[in-house]
Amino acid sequence: MYSADTTKYLIHVYLEAEGVVEKPDVVGAIFGQTEGLLGEDLDLRDLQRTGRVGRIDVQISSKKGETKGDIFIASSLDRAETAILAASLETIDRVGPCVARVRVVSIEDIRVSKRRKIVDRAKEILIGSFEEGSIDSTELIDSVRESMRIEKISTIGEEKVPAGPNVADSDAIIVVEGRADVINLLRYGIKTAVAVEGTNIPPVIIGLCEKKTATAFFDGDRGGDLILQELLQVAEIDYVAYPPRGKSVEDLSRKEIIKALRNKVPADYVKEQEAVEEEPRPGLPAEVPAPKRPEKTIAHKKKPGRPVTLGDQIDAVRGKRIARFLGADFSVIREAKPDEIEKVAEELNGDIAGLVTDGGVNQRALDLMVSKGLEYVAARDFRGIIKRPLTIRLLKIA
Repeated sequence: MYSADTTKYLIHVYLEAEGVVEKPDVVGAIFGQTEGLLGEDLDLRDLQRTGRVGRIDVQISSKKGETKGDIFIASSLDRAETAILAASLETIDRVGPCVARVRVVSIEDIRVSKRRKIVDRAKEILIGSFEEGSIDSTELIDSVRESMRIEKISTIGEEKVPAGPNVADSDAIIVVEGRADVINLLRYGIKTAVAVEGTNIPPVIIGLCEKKTATAFFDGDRGGDLILQELLQVAEIDYVAYPPRGKSVEDLSRKEIIKALRNKVPADYVKEQEAVEEEPRPGLPAEVPAPKRPEKTIAHKKKPGRPVTLGDQIDAVRGKRIARFLGADFSVIREAKPDEIEKVAEELNGDIAGLVTDGGVNQRALDLMVSKGLEYVAARDFRGIIKRPLTIRLLKIA
């Protein structure tokens, strides 16, 4: 559009024409209606011929019988001459046979833009290209501590799958995808993680899940969904914990890990797919809870008189035709009738983590829950759900 070597300014003009015109019509109008207007020294044709004005770049489009768009002219003149040239363009009142209006939008100083780019690039170079010479004691200590934790990673079974140091002795384990996930959990003091290392679940993992309380904790992507589907088919999983959608377990912060594990849901409420979905997405709740396994009992620590887990809250509303909005710790923020869900949700502005209801949830109510930032909705049924959001987990109460 212009020569970066000689251009000082870029004139930006906006054009409106009452009719359909084309680029040659616009260029012709510019030359024709400014010719002789400013004298020989500022004649546009002579300025172009001598290279003091660049080519005229016209970007227009026609719609419903009107033509609108932008005109750009590069100038190597000084500030005053460029301003005069720009002002002369506003005298154009016709393009071809059509009435037209021309307005100068701006005159950009190309040199200022260049300086801005230079400054921005200099900042990037300053931040990223110089080797740091200072020593941060905290970073050194954290690095040594992390290396000590990594050294504690062991392998178990004939398959030699990565595992934390306490997997063998603990009554509960966390099943993750790979070695990096085990390392990240170990970094934050969680020493009971064991990795499946793929969708082919090792027999040693299946054996551990038979003897211990097992929580599945996989990446929030399609790969994690597939591994979860496989694991639920071959192993006895008790709970499922979900990271934020799109995030990997190995990249989670301590706060995100603790929140995900605290909000784990019973595997009985998780199913492989909803029949209405064209593509199965594992990790969705089962319509009918699987029967309890007699060979392994899970002890729930429950405070008298107050449900403390999502499973407890689901049991509390089942068959009672009530709805509860829950906080991050599964405490009840507000209780209402199922047909008042939307009205109550509009009134709530607090930190709502989820909804549990013995009634049904339709698309409009679900969209409202998404806008409120809820992490999950547990309902007796989901009616007419055409668009299933990825940011919220749906649990179906049997």
